[in-house]
Amino acid sequence: MDELLAQLRAAAEPTRLRLLALCARGAFCVTDLCAILGQSQPRLSRHLKLLTEAHLLERIPEGSNAYFQVPARADLVRQILARLPEDDAILAQDRRQAARIAGERARIASESFRRDGMDWDEMRALGVDAAAVEGALLAALPERVDSVLDIGTGTGGLLELLAPRADRLLGVDASREMLALARARLAERGLADRAAVRQADMYRLPFADRSFAVVTLQMVLHHAEDPGAALAEAARVLAPRGRLLVVDLAPHGRPDVAKRFAHRWAGFSDAELHGWLIAAGCAPLPPRAIDGALPVRLWEAERTPAEVVV
Repeated sequence: MDELLAQLRAAAEPTRLRLLALCARGAFCVTDLCAILGQSQPRLSRHLKLLTEAHLLERIPEGSNAYFQVPARADLVRQILARLPEDDAILAQDRRQAARIAGERARIASESFRRDGMDWDEMRALGVDAAAVEGALLAALPERVDSVLDIGTGTGGLLELLAPRADRLLGVDASREMLALARARLAERGLADRAAVRQADMYRLPFADRSFAVVTLQMVLHHAEDPGAALAEAARVLAPRGRLLVVDLAPHGRPDVAKRFAHRWAGFSDAELHGWLIAAGCAPLPPRAIDGALPVRLWEAERTPAEVVV
């Protein structure tokens, strides 16, 4: 009862209700929230601290910054927000300002990538059949899953694809520019209530063991310095009997491609992937070939139950 009363007291203030309504639609940093609400940073920081301490918001560090969002399972917040009038003039203004800032954030990120000469849609640049990859992933995924972690999520395309199948989705990436694009994408698609992104190192994921039912790595492993270590860390956060899905290039004999796109690995053989997956405590399933300009594989594995891991 004490915790419930504390949460109700934390929410029972106009500015904090506005913050909850905004952060239920996506993740925002303090600077964004100041611009949207037109209030000072010290004032909003106090409100955010109260909401975070009451577990109505979660604070996600990202470099020198931090983003705030409503936790995936914050049922009380959603019950409160469901009672707010959709046509409230102040809330409508907040939504318009949030959309403007999200669009500006995505534009800045896109310009940064173009300026640096980076093509962030690598599958398209490589001539990989994205539709065939998506079909293979959906065929490998159960009809309904509790949670999905996408490692190296980029602009969040895979989160959007898998959203109809999952109750909770989280994408991680090392690039803040990519995450800005992903946040804008999820907000635009109306997925921010159950899909989120955060900055993280794929070798040191900030999650407890056995946290996710499905873990995906799409066109990520060929950039990894140590693919075996990346797969071991992915397996660590995978629940027993959970599914690990890896989409990447098979050996292609195209050194020009590897050089142009700064690939550390010119594709992987089935034997290499199976060896790493077994070492990570997973049982490999038969791989799926995806035809295209370059050979692509979908490697699947199931996390071995903890009691038989050796």
